[in-house]
Amino acid sequence: MEQTIYIIAKIYGISTLRYFIIAGVFFAVFYLFFPKQLQHFKIQQRLAGSKDFLREILHSLQTTLVLSVLAFIVLFTPFKQYTQVYDQLGDYPVWYLGLSVVLSLIVHDTYFYWMHRALHHPRLFRLTHLVHHQSTNPSPWTSYSFHLLEAFTEGAVLFLIVLILPMHPLGIVLFTIAGFVINVYGHLGYEIAPRWFRKSPLFELFNTSVHHNLHHSKFKGNYGLYFRVWDRLMGTEHPDYVKAYDEVQARRFGPKAPAAATLAQMPR
Repeated sequence: MEQTIYIIAKIYGISTLRYFIIAGVFFAVFYLFFPKQLQHFKIQQRLAGSKDFLREILHSLQTTLVLSVLAFIVLFTPFKQYTQVYDQLGDYPVWYLGLSVVLSLIVHDTYFYWMHRALHHPRLFRLTHLVHHQSTNPSPWTSYSFHLLEAFTEGAVLFLIVLILPMHPLGIVLFTIAGFVINVYGHLGYEIAPRWFRKSPLFELFNTSVHHNLHHSKFKGNYGLYFRVWDRLMGTEHPDYVKAYDEVQARRFGPKAPAAATLAQMPR
């Protein structure tokens, strides 16, 4: 029992440190050190308050504990023998480590889309997802701000991944880091995508900070996490997304960038 508590505490400590380092760096740059200089990057011009940040951090610490327990179950309990987790890097080609991370992100995005849509059912929304949507103007701290039940639901994707994909523990770590960085970008509240991205085929595939910010401000549509694929296939992408993105980019890069109506003018 003591060993179990020690391992979970160690995972929790590392995960909490990761949360504060990654989210904290983005928050420091955009919200503390250079908010005026980066104002034209801001998606919603209004600012969230310190009470919002504190609420988000407290919920995120709870979520991190839940995710730590789930990681412990996958890696340090008899459940592991039923998974495809492998401990020796030599069991698969070196290149597979990177591929496994990419495949994990694809599986996660699919899982997240359908889970997220389910959580927007009125009953489930009030029971769990409302906590996350208290942040109508998200910040980096929002990334893990979930109700306890939603935290378990969010983290359960790890069970699915290790059951269907061969995963080395290092691959799991890289997947969680990559996923969290993208998650922080989605909740950043600022759009930092380069100008060329709008005309790139990548724009048709990947989500942006504007994409997820619109979900928080409008409460519907844009359910995907990393990719636009499921939203476009299922017709759930918010109709004002491209206009909202162009409006922010026009503010950043000047009148040559595509212009659009402001976010405030868009219907809920």
